[in-house]
Amino acid sequence: MPELFRMYGFLFMFFSHEHEPMHVHVIGNEGEAKFSWNGERFVLEKSRNVKRNDLRRITSVISNNSDIIIKRWIELFG
Repeated sequence: MPELFRMYGFLFMFFSHEHEPMHVHVIGNEGEAKFSWNGERFVLEKSRNVKRNDLRRITSVISNNSDIIIKRWIELFG
C-alpha cells in the first residue's frame, strides 16, 4: 500500500491495486475518508468517523499537495 505522506495524525495513501477515477485514501484517528479527482480538484467522496475540523485539515493538505498525488498516481498506475 503506497504511502504518500502523514500529517495531523493521518496517513494519505493509495491501495496497491487501485481503480479509476484517481483518488486518495486518508486513514487515522479511528476514521477514514476518500477523495476523488473530478478533473479540476480532489473532492470528498466519502468519510467515516472523521471530525469536521480534521476534514478541513485533510482537505487543505490534499489541495496543497494535489500535484504530488497526481504524479504518484501516474507513476504507480499509469
